[in-house]
Amino acid sequence: MRTLKGPALFLAQFAGDEAPFNTLENIAKWAGDLGFKGVQIPSWDARLIDLDKAASDKSYCDEIVETLAKHGLEITELSTHLQGQLVAVHPAYDKMFDGFAPEHVHNDPVARQAWAIDQMMKAAQASANFGLTDHVTFSGALLWPYMYPWPQRPAGLVEMGFKELAERWLPILDEFDRCGVNVCYEIHPGEDLHDGVTFEMFLEACNNHPRANILFDPSHFLLQQLDYLEFIDIYHDRIKMFHVKDAEFNPTGRQGVYGGYQGWTDRAARFRSLGDGQVDFKGIFSKLSQYNFDGWAVIEWECCLKHPEAGAREGVKFVNDHIIQVTDKAFDDFADAGTDDEANRQILGLK
Repeated sequence: MRTLKGPALFLAQFAGDEAPFNTLENIAKWAGDLGFKGVQIPSWDARLIDLDKAASDKSYCDEIVETLAKHGLEITELSTHLQGQLVAVHPAYDKMFDGFAPEHVHNDPVARQAWAIDQMMKAAQASANFGLTDHVTFSGALLWPYMYPWPQRPAGLVEMGFKELAERWLPILDEFDRCGVNVCYEIHPGEDLHDGVTFEMFLEACNNHPRANILFDPSHFLLQQLDYLEFIDIYHDRIKMFHVKDAEFNPTGRQGVYGGYQGWTDRAARFRSLGDGQVDFKGIFSKLSQYNFDGWAVIEWECCLKHPEAGAREGVKFVNDHIIQVTDKAFDDFADAGTDDEANRQILGLK
């Protein structure tokens, strides 16, 4: 068995225009002082990284590694959540998702998609330049408006949607394969890959591509009322990344999973800071250790109540308390009698 690495922090929810969150140097010092050992970097945030430069200039990547090392940190992975989302966008979401892309491709879905694919290719090259083996992204969604089967979905609609999604992602997956990096889809509502079944459908459409893998985030599964511990049992071979994020589901006589169009604070299903929700992290860390997961435990802070800096500070201790230092021997080794084949035959009564 292997011991998880961590704690690490996804920087997307912390980056800002005010110090110490406005540069990689500043945010690294802040995170290192809190006790983090790694950071996951959102590749779209120019305050933290220049993706074009990282894809083409390994010396630039080496400088970032050195900057982080000064504060006791490693880069765990790069993220392309926003760019990956734009690989596949249903027209109903065009206006809302334009904000994820630069202004010169707004109101032009074809150009926006081409930009997103180019970003993904650069993320593969940048990850390789950093010496990383895993990368996190969203799948995007063509079918999400039809998630609930009313009105009845036309025959073949779902199959066509996954075929198209796979065709868009296969060249990207091949480039990541060339770079020696796994694409880890965050299984997430709003994406066509939002649970185990949809991941399997995508995997089949991608011919079981070896680089199509999973970022495991139990918060999204709790809010869907999915068994997130069994999810690990089923998909552990494809789970290459882990977001440590808490959530709670408190249904009432007025609302349930869908939340009645309410804001996050008033929803039955909502994200919480670590330890304030209902996720069984002892069970999760045990399962991941059992299956030899040796990736990073990366905190993704999202909470509708608590201040982010408090969530980060408390999260360091939470993850440290949950990482299992795995054993290198069996608890009953003291009783080993040191038998051999002949002794075993005698024990079994064999001639």
